Amino acid sequence: MTILYIDADACPVKDEAYAVAARFGVPVKVVSNSFLRVPRDPGIEFVLVPGGLDVADDWIAERAAPGDVVVTADIPLADRCVKAGAVAIAPNGKVFDAASVGMALAVRDLMSDLREAGAVTGGPKPFAPKDRSAFRAALDRELRRATR
Repeated sequence: MTILYIDADACPVKDEAYAVAARFGVPVKVVSNSFLRVPRDPGIEFVLVPGGLDVADDWIAERAAPGDVVVTADIPLADRCVKAGAVAIAPNGKVFDAASVGMALAVRDLMSDLREAGAVTGGPKPFAPKDRSAFRAALDRELRRATR
């Protein structure tokens, strides 16, 4: 059975994820190291993990399996989940799979090095309504595939 995992800390598309998952009847696990309100719905489970570096990521990565979908902006977590056979989707709708996650990690590392060297001082573009729409479309497509 497909499970939708949400790396919930600072995730701007939780409500969209709940709605799409409900359409497909897919259970949702919302994982965070701090308390978050989630809808009272038997299909949505809030998982509170202890504080600490990467604890929520570790919890998700240890459970993600083939057929599962993970919502995260964390590229190393996306890589771990893809290696476990899951699909990862960023809040902007970018889908990470075996073909794309390696390049995303390389670009992330390059940008980190450039920022440290002072060559790049800006961050990512602000989250926009078009990102929200792209996310909904990508999640719909991936859950449709996973639940076939």
